[in-house]
Amino acid sequence: MSNLESLPAEVGLPVETGTAPCAELLEGRDVPLGRYTVVRRSLPNKTRRTVGAWCFLDHFGPEDITGGPGMRVPPHPHIGLQTVTWLLGGEVRHRDSLGSDQLIRPGQLNIMTAGRGIAHSENSPTEHPPLLHGLQLWVALPDGSRHIDPSFQHLPDLPVVETGGARVTVAVGELGGASSPAVVHSELLGADLTLTAGASATLGVRHDFEHAVVVTEGTVSVEGVPVSPGSLLYLGALRDTLRFETDGEARCFLLGGVPFEEELVMWWNFVARSHEEIVEARTAWMAADTSRFIPVPGGEDPLPAPALPTTRLLPRPRYRHS
Repeated sequence: MSNLESLPAEVGLPVETGTAPCAELLEGRDVPLGRYTVVRRSLPNKTRRTVGAWCFLDHFGPEDITGGPGMRVPPHPHIGLQTVTWLLGGEVRHRDSLGSDQLIRPGQLNIMTAGRGIAHSENSPTEHPPLLHGLQLWVALPDGSRHIDPSFQHLPDLPVVETGGARVTVAVGELGGASSPAVVHSELLGADLTLTAGASATLGVRHDFEHAVVVTEGTVSVEGVPVSPGSLLYLGALRDTLRFETDGEARCFLLGGVPFEEELVMWWNFVARSHEEIVEARTAWMAADTSRFIPVPGGEDPLPAPALPTTRLLPRPRYRHS
C-alpha cells in the first residue's frame, strides 16, 4: 500500500522515555488513500516512530464497499522496506513488477520485500465482497539487507495457538511455540488475536522485544489499559508476559521486535538513510528508469511522486533525545 499524501512530511519524535515497561496510548490520524478509502495511521506517530523494525501501520475499514470500487491503489514504488498485508475482511489483488499476481483473503499473509526497488499495485477485484477491512504495515530493512533483490511471499496457511479464549495467528516471527514461515530480516513479531467474549489470555513474550497493540474490533484491555480501534498502545520492552482481557468479542494485532536503532529517512514510499538516496529513488521513479523500477503489468497509470520538500531530509532515530 502506498502513502498517498500529497505533502508527505518527516514525523517529529518524542523525548525518549526508556525501554522499560510502559503504557503509552497513541492516537491514530485519518489519511485519505486515493479517492475511495480513508485509513487510520498509527505509525509513524508524532510520539513514536517505530516498534521494533515496524515503521508504518495503517488500519483500513471496516468499510461497506457494496456498489463501489473498494481499494484502488495504482502502481507505486518502494525501497528499503517490506510491506505486510493482513486482511480481516474482503479481498485485495496484489500485482508487482516481479510478475506476482495474487489475490489475498482474510487469514492469509502477503509480504513483499522491496530491497533496492520494487513497484506494485493493490486493488479490490471487480467482483468483490461487500466488506473491506485490514491492516497494512511496513518493516524497515536493516542496513545489511536493504539493498537486496526484491521478492514476494504469499502465505495462505499460518500457525495458530489457542489459549484463554484467544485464537492467536502468528503472522510473523514466533509466539507460543508456533513459528511463521514469513521471511523477515530482523527479529520481529506480528500476531493476530481473536478474543471470545469474557476472554482472559496471558501470552509469554520476549523480554528484549518492545511491543505494541492495535485493536481492530471491539475493546481489549491490555495490561489493564482499555484500547479501542483508532489507537495504538505502546508497551515498551522488558516484559515477559502480556495479558489480554475483553468483555465482548474483540480482535487485535500484536507487534513486537528488538528496538530498531538505525536512523531512518522515511519519505513517501521510501525508507532510506540519506536525503540523496530519497532523491535518487524519486528521480528513477519519475523517469520510468526500468533499471530500478520495472513496470507493473496491467496497464494502469503509475502514481506520480509528490514534490520533495524544500528543506533537506535528515536521518531520524526512533526517538528524539532530550
